Amino acid sequence: QVQLVESGGGLAQAGGSLRLSCASSGRNFNNYAMGWFRQAPGKEREGVSCISNSGQQTYYGDSVRGRFAISKDKAKNIVYLQMNSLKPEDTATYYCATVASSQYLGGSYYCNGYDTWGQGTQVTVSS
Repeated sequence: QVQLVESGGGLAQAGGSLRLSCASSGRNFNNYAMGWFRQAPGKEREGVSCISNSGQQTYYGDSVRGRFAISKDKAKNIVYLQMNSLKPEDTATYYCATVASSQYLGGSYYCNGYDTWGQGTQVTVSS
């Protein structure tokens, strides 16, 4: 079982940056593809980004591609989400999660569903 704890959320102005961290405890962290999803009040959950267990493949949702970057530190068991050029519509609770399944298809990497996630960290972007 993997336990996940997110941190790094807060208040930012539009155009600003935040870096989210996800610390993992438990065995076999590097066996998992990891991802971030977000949920805003009254909206559906949205997959933001994910990274393969090797760290070699990444996926970004259309709304964040080019602005966000996911990375992982295997030695420290931490996954990061660097968020740049923030927009008010990025306001949401962000969750780190282990990915249920993933595939590399047609030159692109995809993640499908989540198994375990943390308690979330709130990101609020003001205009």
